[in-house]
Amino acid sequence: MEPSPQNDQNTESHREDDPVTSPSPQISVTEFSCHCCYDILVNPTTLNCGHSFCRHCLALWWASSKKTECPECRERWEGFPKVNILLRDAIEKLFPDAIRMRVEDIQQHNDIVQSLAAFQKYGNDQIPLTPSTGRANPQRGGGFFSGVLTALTGVAVVLLVYHWSSRESEHSLLVHKAVARWTAEEVVLWLEQLGPWASLYRDRFLSERVNGRLLLTLTEEEFSRAPYTIENSSHRRAILTELERVKALGVKPPQNLWEYKAVNPGRSLFLLYALESSPRLGLLYLYLFDYTDAFLPFIHTICPLPEGGSREDDVVAKLLDLREPTWKQWREFLVKYSFLPYQLIAEFAWDWLEVHYWTSRFLIVNAMLLSVLELFSFWKIWSRSELKTVPQRMWSHFWKVSTQGLFAAMFWPLIPQFICNCLFYWALYFNPIINIDLVVKEIRRLETQVL
Repeated sequence: MEPSPQNDQNTESHREDDPVTSPSPQISVTEFSCHCCYDILVNPTTLNCGHSFCRHCLALWWASSKKTECPECRERWEGFPKVNILLRDAIEKLFPDAIRMRVEDIQQHNDIVQSLAAFQKYGNDQIPLTPSTGRANPQRGGGFFSGVLTALTGVAVVLLVYHWSSRESEHSLLVHKAVARWTAEEVVLWLEQLGPWASLYRDRFLSERVNGRLLLTLTEEEFSRAPYTIENSSHRRAILTELERVKALGVKPPQNLWEYKAVNPGRSLFLLYALESSPRLGLLYLYLFDYTDAFLPFIHTICPLPEGGSREDDVVAKLLDLREPTWKQWREFLVKYSFLPYQLIAEFAWDWLEVHYWTSRFLIVNAMLLSVLELFSFWKIWSRSELKTVPQRMWSHFWKVSTQGLFAAMFWPLIPQFICNCLFYWALYFNPIINIDLVVKEIRRLETQVL
C-alpha cells in the first residue's frame, strides 16, 4: 500500500520542524564566539550597537581603557550593559560542557575576577542614574524624588540665607569681646545663655545696669542680697562658676555651635566633616585635643549621671558640670561609641543645640541618614564575604582622615574666612540632602540585586 501524498507532506513537514532530523547544517561553537577572546560566549552581554561579548572580556576592556564604548565598533553604550539572558540560556543548553570548562578556567584567573568585581561595582553606582522602567523618559527629571530633593534644597538655601542675614557678625559676639567692655545688655545676654532659669533674674540685672566691670566685682554674698536676691543656691553657684570661667578667659566661653565656630573656625569645620566621614575619629579628636571645652560637655550631655533633683538643677548641672566622668558614664559612652556613634551626635544635638531648632533637626536627620549608610556598608562587606578586609579598610580610613586633618591644620590659616563659612554651612545644611539621595540609591541597588 503506497502512502498518500498528504501523508508524505505531513512527514516532510515534521522532518523540517524537528531540529534533530532537519537537513539544515548543525550549529557550531564558532557561531557563538566572542569577538574579543574568540572563544565561546560566557555570560554574553549585548551592547546598544548589537554586538555581544563575554562579560569578563567587556570588564577587562573597560578596566584597561576606562571607556564606555564597544570594543569592536567603538559606539558608546548607554546605561550599564546587562547579560543577554535569552542568548546565555541558549548557549548553555547547546554547549553545556564547553561553558563549564570556560567558567572553571575564568575563575582561576584573579585578574579577571577582580575586573568583574570592579565592573559590577561601577554598574551598581550607575544603576540609580538610569530609569527604573521603560516608561521613564531619561530626558526629563527624576520624577517625584527629584522634585522633593529640589524642594528640600530650596528650603535649605532659604534657611541658610535667613540665618546668615539675621544673626550678628561673628566679631561682635561676646567670645571676641573682653568682659570688662560688656554693656548691661550684653551681660544680660550672657546670663540668659546659661539656661531658661536665668530669665528669672533678667529684669533685676537690667534695672541695676550691671555692666562687665561691675559683674567682675560681684560676690556670692551680693548675689544673695537685694537687689539681685538670687535665693536658689544652685542658680547662684551656676552663675559664680561661669563667672570664674569668664574671669579666667577674659571673654565669654563658647556655649553654642556658632560661638564655637567663631572661636575655632577650622576645628568646627573639621568636626562637621568628621561627622560625615568618621564620627568615631571625630570624637577621638575631641578627647585628645579639646577635652575640657568640647568633650566633657559632650559626654555629660549624652551620658548624664542618674542623680535626682529638680529639672532646673539638672539643666544647670548639664551646662556647667566639668567634672571627670564616672566609670559608668565611660562604659555607656564606649558602648555607644563602638556601635551607635551617630546616635551620640543626635542625642547631643537634641539636648545641647535645642536653642537652634532647625540646626539641631538638620544634625539629627543627618545622623539618621549616616547610620543607614553605615548599615548598608556593613551589609555589603558581609554579603561579599569580605570580613577579612575590615582591618585593612579601617587602617586605610584612619590614615586618610588623619592625613586630611593634618593638611587642614597646616593650610587653614591661609584659607579666607568666606570660604570657611561656605564650607561650614554646606556641611551643616546641605549634607543631609545629599545623604538622602545616597540612601535612595542604596535602596534601589538592593532592589536591583533582589530582582
